[in-house]
Amino acid sequence: MHQQGELAGKVALITGGASGIGRATAELFAREGATVLIADRDGAAGELAVAAIVATGARASFIRTDVAVAADCAAAVAAAVSRYGRLDVLFNNAGITRRANVIDTTEQEWDQVMAVNVKSIFLMCKYAVPVMQQQGGGSIINTASGWGLVGGKDAVSYCASKGAVVILTKAMAVDHGPQNIRVNCVCPGDTDTPMLRNEAQQLGLEETALVAAGAGRPLMRVGQPHEIAQAVLFLASDRASFVTGDALVVDGGGLAGSA
Repeated sequence: MHQQGELAGKVALITGGASGIGRATAELFAREGATVLIADRDGAAGELAVAAIVATGARASFIRTDVAVAADCAAAVAAAVSRYGRLDVLFNNAGITRRANVIDTTEQEWDQVMAVNVKSIFLMCKYAVPVMQQQGGGSIINTASGWGLVGGKDAVSYCASKGAVVILTKAMAVDHGPQNIRVNCVCPGDTDTPMLRNEAQQLGLEETALVAAGAGRPLMRVGQPHEIAQAVLFLASDRASFVTGDALVVDGGGLAGSA
């Protein structure tokens, strides 16, 4: 077991931890000494992610979770406490995107995006915050987006949901700072994940089209999951002990200017 590291001795719960940014963060947290509980709808991918972490000598386990369902969220938090005795870090990372304007977005799609991207954070925090209060503090990190800070084309439900995540993060930071619970969000730009490739297909583009489009950013590429994970690690760690209510943009300069 890893005794050293930024998160040594801490227990972290990561939603959407079976792939993409969530999995990269789970692996990084484990390398930094955390015990990791991965919550995801994809059981096979979740178990694979756990096996990869356990193979390194770190502690990890999986719980199948639909983050839009209150009972599943309560069960995930309860599992962290029953298996490991505490919960120090909650990374609300599960998310989906539907690429369409307001005319072409169906009511069902709108509700689904809001449920997975926003309601899930409300639910996970509803059950996690009392645990953190009881133990004297904790760190919550939510995945927002650059499109939670500026609008984007043909993505009204996604942009609305991520804007909500940014303000929800700030409101929770105000509420729970006195209990030593820090709440921040990370705002990634386009990152090379299965979701980005699915997004391209939704737009009728080649699977790699949005990866290639990253060449237009100041750093001339999209991000890699491990790069977003490093920002999440900072917010989770004691190095960010005076950081709360922040929306940390990690986007290769995409929002930096109009050029």
